[in-house]
Amino acid sequence: MRVILRTAVGQGPAQVMAGFTRELFLALAPPFPKLKLVRYDGSRTGDVVEIELNTGIKKLPWTSLITDDGVRPDGTHYFVDEGQRLPPPLRYWKHRHLIEPGPRGGSIIVDNLEYRTAFRALDVLIYPAMWAQFAWRKPIYRRWFR
Repeated sequence: MRVILRTAVGQGPAQVMAGFTRELFLALAPPFPKLKLVRYDGSRTGDVVEIELNTGIKKLPWTSLITDDGVRPDGTHYFVDEGQRLPPPLRYWKHRHLIEPGPRGGSIIVDNLEYRTAFRALDVLIYPAMWAQFAWRKPIYRRWFR
């Protein structure tokens, strides 16, 4: 399944890319499940991010590897994180973070994520929760990158 959300912000792509920090990562965490940041190397190729999700019943580890980053000829900055160790029911995770130049200045932050579980029906069933987890970020991005 694919989820794509776009958020217009006031700062340019280079400034927004530089703002993807540990502090922003923590600010973007939704209220549930509770997130503990175990490791945060950054948003460059080879960096690792490890978190622990606390569901209240069980603690679930999640490790992502930044597999690509750069700047496209059109000025879009980007980085890609791919799940290495995922909590159930996820079996595949690829999140493309794009920071496109805005049409009237500023930027458009694009969260383009692809995920899979073992069953297509489950992918569809959890789509609203996935969408909500990333829609949660929109006002945070706007405040962070005025």
